[in-house]
Amino acid sequence: MLTVENIKLSFERSVLSSISLKLKPGEIIGIVGKSGAGKTTLLKIIAGFLEPTSGIVLFEGDKVMGPSTKLVPGHPEIQLVNQDFHLDTYHTVEENIREQILYLPFKQRDQLVEELLHLMELTTLRKQQARTLSGGEQQRLAIARALACEPKIILLDEPFVHLDGKLRAKLIQYLLKLQAIRKTSFILVSHDGAEILSLCSVIYFMKNGKFVRKASPKEFYYKPKTLDEAKLFGPINKVQLNGKRLLFRPDEYEIHLTGTIYLKFQSSLFTGVVYQNYFTTENKEKILLYSLKPIEHDQKINIVKSF
Repeated sequence: MLTVENIKLSFERSVLSSISLKLKPGEIIGIVGKSGAGKTTLLKIIAGFLEPTSGIVLFEGDKVMGPSTKLVPGHPEIQLVNQDFHLDTYHTVEENIREQILYLPFKQRDQLVEELLHLMELTTLRKQQARTLSGGEQQRLAIARALACEPKIILLDEPFVHLDGKLRAKLIQYLLKLQAIRKTSFILVSHDGAEILSLCSVIYFMKNGKFVRKASPKEFYYKPKTLDEAKLFGPINKVQLNGKRLLFRPDEYEIHLTGTIYLKFQSSLFTGVVYQNYFTTENKEKILLYSLKPIEHDQKINIVKSF
Protein backbone atom coordinates (compact mmCIF):
# COMPACT_ATOMS: atom_id res chain seq x y z
CA MET A 1 0.00 0.00 0.00
CA LEU A 2 2.71 2.51 1.03
CA THR A 3 6.26 2.38 -0.24
CA VAL A 4 9.02 4.75 0.84
CA GLU A 5 12.05 4.41 -1.43
CA ASN A 6 15.49 5.80 -0.69
CA ILE A 7 14.34 9.10 0.85
CA LYS A 8 17.04 11.69 1.39
CA LEU A 9 16.73 15.22 2.73
CA SER A 10 19.50 17.78 3.04
CA PHE A 11 19.67 21.44 3.96
CA GLU A 12 23.02 22.73 5.21
CA ARG A 13 23.56 19.16 6.42
CA SER A 14 22.07 15.74 5.84
CA VAL A 15 18.77 15.31 7.72
CA LEU A 16 17.58 11.99 6.27
CA SER A 17 19.67 9.44 4.42
CA SER A 18 18.59 6.38 2.38
CA ILE A 19 15.28 5.81 4.20
CA SER A 20 13.13 2.98 2.84
CA LEU A 21 10.15 1.10 4.25
CA LYS A 22 6.95 -0.65 3.22
CA LEU A 23 3.59 -0.52 4.98
CA LYS A 24 0.91 -3.10 4.20
CA PRO A 25 -2.88 -2.69 4.71
CA GLY A 26 -3.74 -3.22 8.37
CA GLU A 27 -0.12 -3.14 9.50
CA ILE A 28 1.22 -1.16 12.45
CA ILE A 29 4.91 -0.29 12.37
CA GLY A 30 6.96 1.81 14.76
CA ILE A 31 9.86 4.19 14.36
CA VAL A 32 11.88 4.75 17.51
CA GLY A 33 14.77 7.12 18.10
CA LYS A 34 16.01 9.95 20.25
CA SER A 35 14.87 13.55 19.71
CA GLY A 36 16.50 14.98 16.60
CA ALA A 37 16.88 11.62 14.87
CA GLY A 38 14.63 12.75 11.98
CA LYS A 39 11.43 10.88 12.87
CA THR A 40 8.99 13.79 12.57
CA THR A 41 10.64 15.05 9.38
CA LEU A 42 10.16 11.63 7.79
CA LEU A 43 6.45 11.60 8.69
CA LYS A 44 5.97 15.00 7.07
CA ILE A 45 7.54 13.70 3.85
CA ILE A 46 5.36 10.56 3.90
CA ALA A 47 2.24 12.68 4.40
CA GLY A 48 3.16 15.04 1.55
CA PHE A 49 3.86 18.13 3.65
CA LEU A 50 7.59 18.25 2.97
CA GLU A 51 9.58 17.68 -0.20
CA PRO A 52 12.53 15.25 -0.05
CA THR A 53 15.81 16.09 -1.75
CA SER A 54 15.58 12.72 -3.52
CA GLY A 55 13.61 9.49 -3.29
CA ILE A 56 9.91 8.80 -3.68
CA VAL A 57 6.83 7.98 -1.60
CA LEU A 58 4.20 5.80 -3.31
CA PHE A 59 0.66 5.23 -2.08
CA GLU A 60 -1.12 2.38 -3.89
CA GLY A 61 1.37 2.79 -6.74
CA ASP A 62 0.93 6.54 -7.18
CA LYS A 63 3.45 9.16 -6.11
CA VAL A 64 2.56 11.20 -3.03
CA MET A 65 2.99 14.77 -4.23
CA GLY A 66 4.74 17.33 -2.07
CA PRO A 67 4.09 21.05 -1.53
CA SER A 68 6.03 22.04 -4.66
CA THR A 69 3.37 20.28 -6.74
CA LYS A 70 0.16 20.68 -4.74
CA LEU A 71 -1.41 24.00 -3.80
CA VAL A 72 -2.86 22.39 -0.66
CA PRO A 73 -0.25 19.88 0.55
CA GLY A 74 -1.14 16.52 1.98
CA HIS A 75 -2.86 13.32 0.84
CA PRO A 76 -6.55 12.61 1.58
CA GLU A 77 -5.86 8.99 2.56
CA ILE A 78 -2.88 9.77 4.79
CA GLN A 79 -3.51 11.65 8.02
CA LEU A 80 -0.64 13.04 10.10
CA VAL A 81 -0.95 13.90 13.78
CA ASN A 82 2.21 15.58 15.05
CA GLN A 83 3.04 18.17 17.70
CA ASP A 84 1.80 21.05 15.50
CA PHE A 85 -1.82 19.73 15.81
CA HIS A 86 -3.13 21.92 12.90
CA LEU A 87 -6.45 22.75 14.58
CA ASP A 88 -8.92 25.45 13.63
CA THR A 89 -8.16 27.41 16.76
CA TYR A 90 -11.27 29.64 16.79
CA HIS A 91 -13.65 26.75 16.15
CA THR A 92 -15.04 24.67 18.97
CA VAL A 93 -13.90 21.14 19.74
CA GLU A 94 -17.07 19.73 18.21
CA GLU A 95 -16.73 21.89 15.09
CA ASN A 96 -13.12 20.80 14.61
CA ILE A 97 -14.23 17.19 14.36
CA ARG A 98 -17.45 17.80 12.44
CA GLU A 99 -15.81 19.81 9.67
CA GLN A 100 -13.67 16.78 8.80
CA ILE A 101 -16.74 14.70 7.87
CA LEU A 102 -19.14 17.12 6.18
CA TYR A 103 -19.56 14.61 3.34
CA LEU A 104 -21.40 12.17 5.64
CA PRO A 105 -25.20 12.17 6.12
CA PHE A 106 -26.29 14.13 9.20
CA LYS A 107 -27.13 11.07 11.32
CA GLN A 108 -23.81 9.30 10.65
CA ARG A 109 -21.96 12.56 11.18
CA ASP A 110 -23.56 13.09 14.60
CA GLN A 111 -22.87 9.48 15.63
CA LEU A 112 -19.20 9.66 14.67
CA VAL A 113 -18.69 13.01 16.38
CA GLU A 114 -20.21 11.66 19.60
CA GLU A 115 -18.12 8.48 19.37
CA LEU A 116 -14.87 10.41 18.99
CA LEU A 117 -15.71 12.95 21.69
CA HIS A 118 -16.34 10.07 24.07
CA LEU A 119 -13.25 8.13 22.99
CA MET A 120 -10.87 11.04 23.53
CA GLU A 121 -12.73 12.26 26.65
CA LEU A 122 -13.60 15.61 25.10
CA THR A 123 -17.38 15.57 25.63
CA THR A 124 -17.36 18.18 28.39
CA LEU A 125 -15.12 20.43 26.25
CA ARG A 126 -17.22 20.22 23.09
CA LYS A 127 -18.22 23.90 23.10
CA GLN A 128 -14.77 25.29 23.94
CA GLN A 129 -12.66 26.92 21.25
CA ALA A 130 -9.58 24.87 20.40
CA ARG A 131 -7.28 27.77 21.35
CA THR A 132 -8.43 27.54 24.98
CA LEU A 133 -7.43 23.88 25.36
CA SER A 134 -4.32 22.62 27.10
CA GLY A 135 -1.56 20.97 25.09
CA GLY A 136 -2.79 17.50 26.02
CA GLU A 137 -6.39 18.36 25.11
CA GLN A 138 -5.25 19.76 21.77
CA GLN A 139 -3.39 16.55 21.04
CA ARG A 140 -6.50 14.50 21.82
CA LEU A 141 -8.54 16.71 19.50
CA ALA A 142 -5.95 16.37 16.72
CA ILE A 143 -6.14 12.57 17.04
CA ALA A 144 -9.96 12.70 16.96
CA ARG A 145 -9.85 14.81 13.77
CA ALA A 146 -7.50 12.33 12.10
CA LEU A 147 -9.68 9.36 13.08
CA ALA A 148 -12.81 11.15 11.83
CA CYS A 149 -11.45 11.23 8.27
CA GLU A 150 -11.28 7.42 8.23
CA PRO A 151 -8.07 7.47 6.17
CA LYS A 152 -6.26 4.35 5.04
CA ILE A 153 -3.05 5.41 6.79
CA ILE A 154 -2.61 7.35 10.05
CA LEU A 155 0.80 8.69 11.07
CA LEU A 156 1.02 9.33 14.81
CA ASP A 157 3.96 11.31 16.22
CA GLU A 158 4.39 10.68 19.97
CA PRO A 159 0.71 9.69 20.24
CA PHE A 160 0.70 8.82 23.94
CA VAL A 161 2.90 11.57 25.36
CA HIS A 162 0.06 13.60 26.90
CA LEU A 163 -2.33 10.72 27.68
CA ASP A 164 -2.89 9.12 31.07
CA GLY A 165 -2.94 5.34 31.40
CA LYS A 166 -6.71 4.98 31.11
CA LEU A 167 -7.00 7.11 27.97
CA ARG A 168 -3.94 5.48 26.43
CA ALA A 169 -5.56 2.06 26.86
CA LYS A 170 -8.82 3.28 25.26
CA LEU A 171 -6.98 4.73 22.29
CA ILE A 172 -4.92 1.57 21.79
CA GLN A 173 -8.08 -0.55 21.73
CA TYR A 174 -9.67 1.82 19.20
CA LEU A 175 -6.62 1.69 16.93
CA LEU A 176 -6.64 -2.11 17.07
CA LYS A 177 -10.34 -2.07 16.21
CA LEU A 178 -9.68 0.11 13.15
CA GLN A 179 -6.84 -2.20 12.16
CA ALA A 180 -9.06 -5.28 12.36
CA ILE A 181 -12.25 -3.91 10.82
CA ARG A 182 -11.09 -1.30 8.30
CA LYS A 183 -7.54 -2.55 7.68
CA THR A 184 -6.27 0.91 8.65
CA SER A 185 -2.48 1.10 8.68
CA PHE A 186 -0.46 3.06 11.22
CA ILE A 187 3.05 4.37 11.64
CA LEU A 188 3.76 5.21 15.28
CA VAL A 189 6.76 7.39 16.08
CA SER A 190 8.18 7.69 19.58
CA HIS A 191 11.35 8.39 21.54
CA ASP A 192 10.03 5.88 24.10
CA GLY A 193 9.98 2.47 22.46
CA ALA A 194 8.30 0.86 25.47
CA GLU A 195 5.10 2.79 24.63
CA ILE A 196 4.65 1.08 21.28
CA LEU A 197 6.08 -2.41 21.83
CA SER A 198 2.65 -4.00 22.25
CA LEU A 199 1.21 -2.47 19.06
CA CYS A 200 3.81 -2.92 16.33
CA SER A 201 4.60 -5.92 14.17
CA VAL A 202 7.97 -4.42 13.24
CA ILE A 203 10.03 -1.50 14.55
CA TYR A 204 12.71 0.64 12.92
CA PHE A 205 15.43 2.14 15.10
CA MET A 206 16.41 5.56 13.76
CA LYS A 207 19.64 7.37 14.53
CA ASN A 208 21.13 10.48 12.90
CA GLY A 209 18.63 10.43 10.04
CA LYS A 210 19.12 6.75 9.16
CA PHE A 211 17.44 3.44 9.91
CA VAL A 212 20.16 1.48 11.68
CA ARG A 213 18.07 -1.55 12.59
CA LYS A 214 14.77 -3.22 11.70
CA ALA A 215 13.49 -5.97 13.99
CA SER A 216 10.49 -7.33 15.89
CA PRO A 217 9.46 -5.76 19.21
CA LYS A 218 10.75 -8.82 21.11
CA GLU A 219 14.13 -8.62 19.40
CA PHE A 220 14.50 -4.95 20.29
CA TYR A 221 13.51 -5.62 23.88
CA TYR A 222 15.45 -8.80 24.59
CA LYS A 223 18.28 -8.63 22.02
CA PRO A 224 19.42 -4.99 21.87
CA LYS A 225 22.54 -4.33 19.82
CA THR A 226 23.76 -1.37 21.88
CA LEU A 227 23.13 0.16 25.30
CA ASP A 228 21.65 3.33 23.75
CA GLU A 229 19.21 1.24 21.75
CA ALA A 230 18.31 -0.87 24.78
CA LYS A 231 17.48 2.16 26.93
CA LEU A 232 14.83 3.31 24.45
CA PHE A 233 12.75 0.20 25.13
CA GLY A 234 12.79 0.05 28.92
CA PRO A 235 15.03 -0.58 31.93
CA ILE A 236 18.21 -2.48 31.14
CA ASN A 237 20.94 -3.90 33.37
CA LYS A 238 24.61 -3.76 32.41
CA VAL A 239 27.27 -5.89 34.08
CA GLN A 240 30.87 -6.84 33.44
CA LEU A 241 31.34 -10.61 33.73
CA ASN A 242 34.53 -12.46 32.83
CA GLY A 243 35.76 -9.46 30.89
CA LYS A 244 32.58 -9.14 28.84
CA ARG A 245 29.78 -6.56 29.03
CA LEU A 246 26.38 -8.22 29.35
CA LEU A 247 22.97 -6.55 28.94
CA PHE A 248 19.84 -8.08 30.42
CA ARG A 249 16.30 -6.99 31.24
CA PRO A 250 14.94 -6.98 34.82
CA ASP A 251 13.02 -10.23 34.19
CA GLU A 252 15.95 -12.15 32.67
CA TYR A 253 17.39 -13.79 35.76
CA GLU A 254 17.09 -16.67 38.20
CA ILE A 255 18.08 -16.69 41.85
CA HIS A 256 20.52 -19.53 42.52
CA LEU A 257 22.76 -20.48 45.44
CA THR A 258 25.72 -20.82 43.07
CA GLY A 259 24.80 -17.85 40.88
CA THR A 260 27.55 -16.10 38.94
CA ILE A 261 26.56 -12.55 39.99
CA TYR A 262 26.48 -11.50 43.64
CA LEU A 263 24.00 -8.69 44.40
CA LYS A 264 23.84 -6.50 47.49
CA PHE A 265 20.28 -5.47 48.37
CA GLN A 266 19.35 -1.77 48.33
CA SER A 267 15.55 -1.40 48.26
CA SER A 268 12.30 -2.94 47.04
CA LEU A 269 9.34 -0.95 45.68
CA PHE A 270 5.79 -2.14 44.94
CA THR A 271 4.46 -0.76 41.61
CA GLY A 272 1.00 -2.32 41.62
CA VAL A 273 1.89 -5.14 39.23
CA VAL A 274 5.40 -6.22 40.19
CA TYR A 275 8.03 -5.34 42.74
CA GLN A 276 11.05 -3.38 41.57
CA ASN A 277 14.06 -4.65 43.49
CA TYR A 278 17.25 -2.60 43.47
CA PHE A 279 20.72 -4.03 44.03
CA THR A 280 24.38 -3.23 43.40
CA THR A 281 27.06 -5.61 42.22
CA GLU A 282 30.54 -5.94 43.66
CA ASN A 283 31.64 -3.56 40.90
CA LYS A 284 29.08 -0.97 42.08
CA GLU A 285 26.85 -1.55 39.05
CA LYS A 286 23.19 -0.74 39.69
CA ILE A 287 20.82 -3.65 39.03
CA LEU A 288 17.00 -3.74 38.80
CA LEU A 289 15.09 -7.02 39.09
CA TYR A 290 11.33 -7.53 38.69
CA SER A 291 9.50 -10.02 40.90
CA LEU A 292 5.98 -10.92 42.08
CA LYS A 293 7.16 -10.88 45.72
CA PRO A 294 9.70 -8.51 47.25
CA ILE A 295 13.35 -9.58 47.26
CA GLU A 296 14.76 -7.99 50.40
CA HIS A 297 18.13 -9.69 50.91
CA ASP A 298 21.46 -10.05 49.17
CA GLN A 299 21.23 -12.61 46.37
CA LYS A 300 23.20 -14.60 43.82
CA ILE A 301 21.71 -14.73 40.33
CA ASN A 302 22.31 -16.17 36.88
CA ILE A 303 21.30 -14.33 33.72
CA VAL A 304 18.60 -16.29 31.86
CA LYS A 305 17.83 -14.95 28.39
CA SER A 306 14.12 -14.87 27.58
CA PHE A 307 14.33 -14.74 23.79
